[in-house]
Amino acid sequence: MAKPTAIPAKPVPGTPGRPRSIIGSVQARERPQAVPVPADRRVSAFSPLPVLDRWGEDAAGIRPAALEQGDNVITMFDIIGEDWWTGGGVTAKKVAAQLRAIGDRPVEVQINSGGGDMFEGLAIYNVLREHSQPITVKVMGMAASAASIITMAGNSVEIGAASFIMIHNCWVVAAGNRHDFAEVAAYLAPFDQAMADVYAQRTSQPTADCAAWMDAETWMSGSMAIERGFADALLSADQMKVDEKAKAADREANEVRALELTLVNSGMTRAQARARIKSLKGTPGAAPDPADTPGAGGDPELISAMAGLLDAFRS
Repeated sequence: MAKPTAIPAKPVPGTPGRPRSIIGSVQARERPQAVPVPADRRVSAFSPLPVLDRWGEDAAGIRPAALEQGDNVITMFDIIGEDWWTGGGVTAKKVAAQLRAIGDRPVEVQINSGGGDMFEGLAIYNVLREHSQPITVKVMGMAASAASIITMAGNSVEIGAASFIMIHNCWVVAAGNRHDFAEVAAYLAPFDQAMADVYAQRTSQPTADCAAWMDAETWMSGSMAIERGFADALLSADQMKVDEKAKAADREANEVRALELTLVNSGMTRAQARARIKSLKGTPGAAPDPADTPGAGGDPELISAMAGLLDAFRS
């Protein structure tokens, strides 16, 4: 791997006082500065397996209650980064295209994501912060890991009372000797610092406190997120619903992603893990046909067998 290049963190200017209560109007804020995105992407950043599990258990299938949405709404109800298994995923390229289509108008971003590729999340954050009009972010179920960084791009952030924001340090899977691990740690340090700076600027909390919450992999409920400045107001319960069909699809797709990550943790490369899962699924290509796609009417017995294999790895 190429030697890391240190990226100095920009100073964090002061911001107006944050609301200390869940009562009152939403406060509009200046969006923080851009975050560095690595040019060398040979190191991949993921959401840890427990985060994927919690998203599947607590947030799968949560969607906006309204059947109709405005043409200035961007939805992020998927993994962050391109999803190799479904051909979906939320990417900076897709978000940039949606913003171009919306034009010079305010934007609403609806999020329910367990995260994914942290570096792609940083790129999406940068795309959103460049938009000329105010951005309202609504956390429908969960904004974890990379999705939490995207959330910080909002001028205002609304969150469900039973929803969560989770922040942590950039999380990767690495292999090698102690020198390799030291190099990876040095490579990741400026990105962790940049994320702590973004959280601190958005919340008016000390950067050291934000870094400590990242170290602890901190989950914040709606009221706690508001108290700490990560959000500004609560979403009313009638703005959200659980779509059972979407819930089943979310969970099935998530099981395949979790199995891939488990195999990578066991020492396989991503290519090896995907080949092993494809051999179990009988998928002819990287983007499977609808009949084989998790959540799109796949074989229930195969899905059950894969879930059992995943449970065995976890234990």
